[in-house]
Amino acid sequence: MPELPEVETVRRGIEAPLRQQQITRMIIRDPRLRWPVDEALPAQIAQATVSGVSRRAKYLLVETDRGRLMVHLGMSGRLYFVPAGTPAGVHDHIDWELGNGQALRYTDPRRFGSVHWLLPDASGHALLDHLGPEPLSEDFSGELLYQRSRKRSSAIKTFIMDGRIVVGVGNIYANEALFRAGIHPKLAAGKVSRPRYEKLATEIKQVLAEAIAQGGTTLKDFLGGDGKPGYFKQELSVYGRGGLHCLRCDTLLKEIRLGQRATVFCPSCQKR
Repeated sequence: MPELPEVETVRRGIEAPLRQQQITRMIIRDPRLRWPVDEALPAQIAQATVSGVSRRAKYLLVETDRGRLMVHLGMSGRLYFVPAGTPAGVHDHIDWELGNGQALRYTDPRRFGSVHWLLPDASGHALLDHLGPEPLSEDFSGELLYQRSRKRSSAIKTFIMDGRIVVGVGNIYANEALFRAGIHPKLAAGKVSRPRYEKLATEIKQVLAEAIAQGGTTLKDFLGGDGKPGYFKQELSVYGRGGLHCLRCDTLLKEIRLGQRATVFCPSCQKR
């Protein structure tokens, strides 16, 4: 599923074309997403003018003069532009038609994404209220990880993927950051030292920044808002390379299941 770099890539791809555009009409062809799309939404958003697009964790927030449209791409969702009136395919569930004759189209074969409307005076949303800091912000640091990890017995990989601790460190980038930091993914979070957390926080920031610069990671069908794949796959050191040789020391990489997610690590470079 799209992780933080992929969602940020989509945000950057759609923001400029959407800015200052009026949403003239919203077409809902199939409201059956992860949560049903509110049938009142087309009337609420009609004639709203877009002022920008932001991101919180993996949620896209389309800011308008009437409120905020919150979109989650789920596992297979895409947002991209088509000329208004373009015939829809079977998985093209929603169009937002714009004043310039274009439409922002939401396609989602697996329908695990979601679309929500936040009114201007809304203080928050249940999906956003308990999220941790953004990993690329000044609020995220090794000290924060160290303090929140005390007495925790969960594996360090599971810990940094917990959105209540820090948002957006999905499976691909957790694997990569732990490899770069030299930390075994099964090591208990509470046993990681402060210096190692400082190193890990630095590597999390670095790997996410590099992935964003490369347009994210396309493993199967991810495409950004401009229709282009992400190229960070070529930079992956461990994810998807189980059974291959470590690029750093030539040891065979191991693949295990941890928290029901594929976890690849180097038994030589990554220490408990």
